[in-house]
Amino acid sequence: MVTSNGGDIPAVEPGGRIEELDLIGGEPSLDFVNTGSHRASPPFKERLHVYADLVTWAERVCGLDAETSARLRGLADRSPEDAQEVVERGRRLREAIYRSFTAMMRSERAAASDLDVIAAEVARASAHRRLVPTVDGCEYEYTDDEALERPLWPVALNAAELATSSGIARVKECASENCNWLFFDASKNRSRRWCDMKDCGNRAKARRHRARTASS
Repeated sequence: MVTSNGGDIPAVEPGGRIEELDLIGGEPSLDFVNTGSHRASPPFKERLHVYADLVTWAERVCGLDAETSARLRGLADRSPEDAQEVVERGRRLREAIYRSFTAMMRSERAAASDLDVIAAEVARASAHRRLVPTVDGCEYEYTDDEALERPLWPVALNAAELATSSGIARVKECASENCNWLFFDASKNRSRRWCDMKDCGNRAKARRHRARTASS
C-alpha cells in the first residue's frame, strides 16, 4: 500500500465492511478511491482486504452480474495467490487515481508514474472489450468473464475518461481534514464541500459550534 505522497503506510486498520460503504462518489473510479480513507494521518482505513471484497464492490457499483461474480469467486478460491495479487493491483490503481486527481485539483501535473499505472490498467481493460450491436446502435462488452482482474477494468476506463474530460473540474475531495473521499460535484454552482453532509459535514458543524462555545 502507498499513501498519497507515495510512501509506505505505517499503520492500516479495517475501515468497515465493503457492503456498508456509502456510495457517494458519483463515478465508479471515485467510489473505488473511497474504499480507502484517512490518508492524511495514520492509521489508514482499508476496506479492500481480500478478493471477495473487490467482487462485492464491483457488484454494487459496476453492476457485475451474479453469474460472473460466482465464477470469479470460484476462480479466486482455486488461485488464491493470483487473486490477492489482483487486490494489490487494485490498491495501487486506487492510490494512483487518488494522487492524480488531487494533483489536478491543485492545478498541478499528475505524476507520470501514477498516470502510467492507470494507463497500464486501461490497456488491459481495452484488450478485453469489443463493440457489439444493440437495438439502438452498439455498445462495449467485455469478452472475458473469467479474468480475475475483471473488476478493475471499469475502474481504470472510467478514471481515464474522467481525467481527460471537462468533468475533472468537478471532482472534489471532502473538506474534512482526514476523510480523503472524492466525489463528483454535480451541484449547479459547484458548492458541495463534503462527501456527505450527514457525516463529515455534521461533524465539521459540531466542531465549529464547540469552538464558538469555548471562545464565548
